[in-house]
Amino acid sequence: MNVAAPQLIPDGQLNQIRSIFPHTTKGIVHLNHAAVSPLSARVLDATIAHLQDRSSGRIETFPEDLKQIQTTKVSIQQLINAESPDRIALVGNTSDALNIIASGLDWKPGDRILLNDLEFPANIYPYFHLKSLGVEVDLIHCPDGRFTPEAVYASLRPRTRLLALSAVQFLSGYRSDLFVLGEICRARGILFVVDGIQAVGAVPIDVQSMRIDALAAGAPKWQMGPQGIGFLYLTDEVQARVHQKYLGWLAVENPFNFSDHDQPLVASARRYEGGTINIPGMWGYHAALTTLLEYKGIIEGHILGLTQILIDELQKIDGARLFSPTSVNERAGIVTIVPPHGVDPQVAFEMLLDRKIIISLREGKFRYSPHFYNSVEEIAFTVEATKESFVRPAS
Repeated sequence: MNVAAPQLIPDGQLNQIRSIFPHTTKGIVHLNHAAVSPLSARVLDATIAHLQDRSSGRIETFPEDLKQIQTTKVSIQQLINAESPDRIALVGNTSDALNIIASGLDWKPGDRILLNDLEFPANIYPYFHLKSLGVEVDLIHCPDGRFTPEAVYASLRPRTRLLALSAVQFLSGYRSDLFVLGEICRARGILFVVDGIQAVGAVPIDVQSMRIDALAAGAPKWQMGPQGIGFLYLTDEVQARVHQKYLGWLAVENPFNFSDHDQPLVASARRYEGGTINIPGMWGYHAALTTLLEYKGIIEGHILGLTQILIDELQKIDGARLFSPTSVNERAGIVTIVPPHGVDPQVAFEMLLDRKIIISLREGKFRYSPHFYNSVEEIAFTVEATKESFVRPAS
C-alpha cells in the first residue's frame, strides 16, 4: 500500500488554508472530523448563493442545478479516480448508498457475506437485514483492532459473495489495505463493497487500482460537506447486477418526456437517485470537493504528520493507553486513547469542551481526528489540555 510520508504543510500555506475556515478565528480547536466537519466559507457562500437565488432571484433554478450535479459528479470522479462521472450517484448518506447495493443484489439462501466486528452500524445493518432472505453473515472477530488480509483468507467460504468493510475503522482508526483486499476479492469473484466515509477526503482512494466494486461515502466528515448528501460509486458490471427496489422519475433515460412511461432505465448510476436530490447541499458539497481537489496532493501527509504527533505525545500521559495503530501504513486521521484508570471520561471530555476543544467521546475513549487545516499548535494545546483533564479523579 502506497502511503504518503508524514509531511506537515508549511506555515505560510497552512495559514492560507486556515483562512477558508472561519471557526479557526473563534478560538475553536476542532479535532472531530471523524464525526462532523465544520463548513468552510466556500461551502457556506455557495449554499447561501443558491438559496438566495431560490428565494428572490430566478427561483426556478433546476436547469442550472442539473448542470451543477454533473459538475459535482466529475469532482467526485477525480477525487476517487472513478472511470466516469456516470459511475456516480448522489445520495442522501452512506446508509442510503449501502442499502442500494445490499437490497439490490439477487440473493439466494445460503449466500454468505463477510463482515468484521469493528464496523460502525451503518455498515452492519444493511447486511444483517438480509438474514431474513436466508443469507448468512460471517463476522470476523478482530481482538487486536486490526482487519487483515490473512483474516479474510481464513474466513472465506465457497459461497462468500461479498466482502464489506470500512476503509478506515471509526473507533480505532485502523486503515485496511484495500489494494490487497481488492485483489483477493477480484480473483475469487467476490464483490468488494467499501464504506469510505472515514477515508474519502483524508487519504487517497483509487477505486480502480483498489479493485473496489462499490464505494459509499457521506459528505459531512472528511469531505467537509453538508449533511444529507454523499455519493455511491459502483462499476458498470455491478450496476448490471443491482436492481433498485424503488424508482423515481429521474431514473429513466429521458425523464422530461413525461408521457412515455415505458422508457428504459438510464445507463448511468443516476438511475439510483430516483427524484430530486438535496440541491442546496449539492451546491455546498461541490464547493467542499473543489477545495479538497485543490490541496489533494498535501492533505494525507499533513494529517499523518499531525496524527504522529498525537500518537507520540498522548502515549506519554501516565496511565493512558493508545487504542489506535502506530504504523503509518495502518492509520489515517483517527487517534483514539483510553483514559487512565480513575478518570471519569465524561468529566474530562466536558473540560475539553469548556476550552473549545472538540473531539469525540466514544465508548469511554477519547477520539481525536484532525484535518489538513489543523496546526501543530492546536495539537500541542489539545495534548496539554488532555493531560490537565485527566488529573481530575472520578467523582
